[in-house]
Amino acid sequence: MTIVKKSFWDLHSIVAIHNDTAVAAQSTLPFRVHPTHKPPNFLVMALLIRLTRTRDPCWFICRKQPFSSFRRRALLRRSMASDPTAPGATRFDFLVIGGGSGGLAGARRAAELGASTAVIESHKLGGTCVNVGCVPKKVMWNAAVHAEYLHDHSDYGFDVGNVHFSWETLKAKRDSYVSHLNRIYRNNLDKAKIQTIQGRARFTDDPEPTVEVDGRKYTAPHILIATGGQPYVLSDAEVPGASLGITSDGFFELETLPKRSVIVGAGYIAVEIAGILSTLGSKTSLIIRQTGVLRNFDSIISTNCTKEIQNSGVDLWKNSHVKSVRKTDRGLEVTIVTIDPEKKNEEKISTIQEVDCLLWAIGRQPNTSGLNIGEMGVDTDERGHIIVDDFQNTSRPGIYAVGDVCGRALLTPVAIAAGRKLAHRLFEGKKDSKLDYSSIPTVVFSHPPIGTVGLTEEEAIKSRGKENVKIYKTSFTPMYHAITSRKSQCIMKLVCVGKEEKVVGLHMQGLGCDEMLQGFAVAIKMGATKADFDKTIAIHPTSSEEFVTMR
Repeated sequence: MTIVKKSFWDLHSIVAIHNDTAVAAQSTLPFRVHPTHKPPNFLVMALLIRLTRTRDPCWFICRKQPFSSFRRRALLRRSMASDPTAPGATRFDFLVIGGGSGGLAGARRAAELGASTAVIESHKLGGTCVNVGCVPKKVMWNAAVHAEYLHDHSDYGFDVGNVHFSWETLKAKRDSYVSHLNRIYRNNLDKAKIQTIQGRARFTDDPEPTVEVDGRKYTAPHILIATGGQPYVLSDAEVPGASLGITSDGFFELETLPKRSVIVGAGYIAVEIAGILSTLGSKTSLIIRQTGVLRNFDSIISTNCTKEIQNSGVDLWKNSHVKSVRKTDRGLEVTIVTIDPEKKNEEKISTIQEVDCLLWAIGRQPNTSGLNIGEMGVDTDERGHIIVDDFQNTSRPGIYAVGDVCGRALLTPVAIAAGRKLAHRLFEGKKDSKLDYSSIPTVVFSHPPIGTVGLTEEEAIKSRGKENVKIYKTSFTPMYHAITSRKSQCIMKLVCVGKEEKVVGLHMQGLGCDEMLQGFAVAIKMGATKADFDKTIAIHPTSSEEFVTMR
């Protein structure tokens, strides 16, 4: 270790070469080490611990020169031992509550930037997406797509004979894959030297923000709430017998394919699960309160998806809601009220018998129960979502929130991006680091899939005026279905604004639209105009070429 000596506790620089790792940091030491002697391990550790207890965490960022190759790797990590300034509490630089997509992304990026980090999780790592959301859902959707293609095999010359589907085999392979991902997440945290704390966190009444998990306290100058959301559950008081049903979480616990399913809801979760169950062979009814599904999407998507659901064989109940649920010897009996707007809102009472899967998909709510955030002065909206500003700050300094718990753009990649942006702001000094929430692409894994990015036609008219909005749209039968008896349309729409016809919205449903969207999302994010689309040579024969040939 080479030390440039100044006065007692007033050295200007330390350059330590230890185990082939160079660390440059502003510091002070009361003694001198001979320049030709490599210090023993115990001395190095003593120096590090002393420094971590006497300096602000951000102070340890290495100089870019002359050690630029170590810019991130050679950051001095603070000790995770209890800080004497916080008696009884283990102190970190960054404490993350919630081991889902947003929390893990923020934690890992903070650790890369030199922050001592811990993640608190009460369930399995990976959150909703990995365990009861995007990942297992996509596996089930893939299986449903296989079932769809079986109907087309004879049209393409294949004689497949009798085909048997095993829900049990699919579930076993799906669950094994999810468990594998859980292990990967845990290994990644271990490799990053991030401490994993198992249990439920609750904020205490200590002077500085502190949480308690199973009787032990943890604190940090920066605490991130990334606890996600959970399905909204109706009580038996609201709908008698509602507790006899399950939610999307319970869908992934089903041991066998239900023979008779009833799905309640009109959002993307209801649409996706109804499509999966119906396509795999369950007789499925979808109960919606109004006349169409996906009402928050562009009108062309809502209208077309509603039509596709009906054409696929799902029994769609419009203007309806569940009045009660009763258990019988032959399964559940679901009583439904349907309102006929053409007959002065006359109510009709009907029942669906022998139901073995009633699934509520009526929305999601923030997962903040038991956190005690109210006592911390963390503001929430009327639905309980944590209110944050553009930089993910809550109303309490030092406490932040990302992901579904904030109630905005409830998508895994959004939570991941927000978590990483926050880490760069807190631990790399990028004060302007924040997520841009505009033009976020998303896919609904319906049958066929939906892709959408940017403003709907209705939103564009509201913000820019009808006279400044121009719409381009088309519908056609994809070439794949040219020779199949099973037919499905592809619909596309471009929303353009201003004289330059800047493309601010793109919406489509059809075969391959899920994989088609990402590239167009890049173009829209870059500010592409209709002229830019027109100048692009089409790829033929594909469905995507329609976007560059619209007139």
